[in-house]
Amino acid sequence: MNISHIRKSHNKTLLVFHLVCPIKYRRKVFTEGNETTFKSVCLELSTRYPYTFLEIGLDGDHAHFLIQTIPTIRITDMVTTIKSITAREMFKRHPEVKIFLS
Repeated sequence: MNISHIRKSHNKTLLVFHLVCPIKYRRKVFTEGNETTFKSVCLELSTRYPYTFLEIGLDGDHAHFLIQTIPTIRITDMVTTIKSITAREMFKRHPEVKIFLS
């Protein structure tokens, strides 16, 4: 884990969030096959948004994130973006997950 300050032209910040997202109905949906997909989707988000995923942990029925970002990002927008895009991509790449949760 590499936590360092984010330096901009007029400020220096160290803002880290621990986010826990339970799966719908607390069902255990993560397997070895879709865990790698989930983590790769999260890392793809890092290229499009100012989020840095320091840690991604999966425990069958919930996901843990340690995320570093800048202070101008609203936390609710960050959580909404992460949850919606990861869900959409998981359902697209692993349709059995969507069937299991419905």
